[in-house]
Amino acid sequence: MKKSLMIALLVGAATSPVLAQNTPAATPAPAAAPSAAKKQLLDRLVALQQPGLESMAVGLTEQPLRQMLGAAQQALGRVPEDKRQAAITQIEGLAKKYSDDMRPIAKEKAAKLGQSALGPMLNERFTEDELRQLLVALEAPAYKKYQAALPELGNAFTEQLVTELRPTVEPKMKALEQSVSSALGLPANGDAAPAKGKAPAGKASQPKK
Repeated sequence: MKKSLMIALLVGAATSPVLAQNTPAATPAPAAAPSAAKKQLLDRLVALQQPGLESMAVGLTEQPLRQMLGAAQQALGRVPEDKRQAAITQIEGLAKKYSDDMRPIAKEKAAKLGQSALGPMLNERFTEDELRQLLVALEAPAYKKYQAALPELGNAFTEQLVTELRPTVEPKMKALEQSVSSALGLPANGDAAPAKGKAPAGKASQPKK
């Protein structure tokens, strides 16, 4: 989930443990209502942050969904093989319905909160002149071009990073899985425990001459 620099700074300031420890207990007095000119600047700035706010809201609603799907993935091993694909299809449909239902709600909440919460915070922290400077930077064609290129740049970087990491990660994960299986007393992946009373394959007893 991408967030603009402005959102990252505001969220970081609100959640930083150091800042939280040093913040006085008393609630500061609210800033004076902005002038009409400053209100217009604030509205423009909040509008620029809206895609990031919506992405953040959608991400928050889908985080528990990803956790639930991870747990379901682990539980699929206990589903009979002949019923597994039907279960996967049903789970995928339920997950899609949840996302389809929650995305518009999350975006609507983000839009309302952006105006009612983010606007006053920006008004308190930035002067009218500072808002103008921010808007010049954020509305610059080069910055917009950079923002538009971020998904492609991120995907390309991720693909190359995966390629570089795979030769190291895969053998280490395989060794880890085998160690975990050994700690649990389970056969390693691909190894079947020999059936009781039967000789292992390739070592059947020879008939006596």
